[in-house]
Amino acid sequence: MAADDKIIISGEAVIHPDDLEENFIRSSGPGGQNVNKVATAVQLRFNAAGAEGLSERVRERVLNFAGQRATKDGVIVIEAGRFRTQDQNRADARARLTELVAKAAEPPPKPRRKTKPTKGSIERRLKEKFGRSTVKKMRGRVDND
Repeated sequence: MAADDKIIISGEAVIHPDDLEENFIRSSGPGGQNVNKVATAVQLRFNAAGAEGLSERVRERVLNFAGQRATKDGVIVIEAGRFRTQDQNRADARARLTELVAKAAEPPPKPRRKTKPTKGSIERRLKEKFGRSTVKKMRGRVDND
């Protein structure tokens, strides 16, 4: 990745390459004898707390969405070891990070507007309640007059 290869997600979310750190570790997945010799899995660390390209709202949300993957220092750790090659695992880790930040950068949902029940629905509900009440009253003891 070149020095100017920023990952632009939205106006308030840009991932700078300086905020990323990659370490290659041994993978536990498929690979035969190769799995014991070559470090193909990627451990991608993204410093979300110190990232300049994230707005304050996105920073809080991305750390919240990261859950267990976020450290106390605000670093998000993503491990990718699904594939047999470093390049595929690197692309997978970056795609997962981009997806996480994109989810955090989404605008908040519109506030819910309260609505009143219609007159007809209120009348139907009360009529049904009265009917159930009558049925239950009929289940009582019978008086011998």
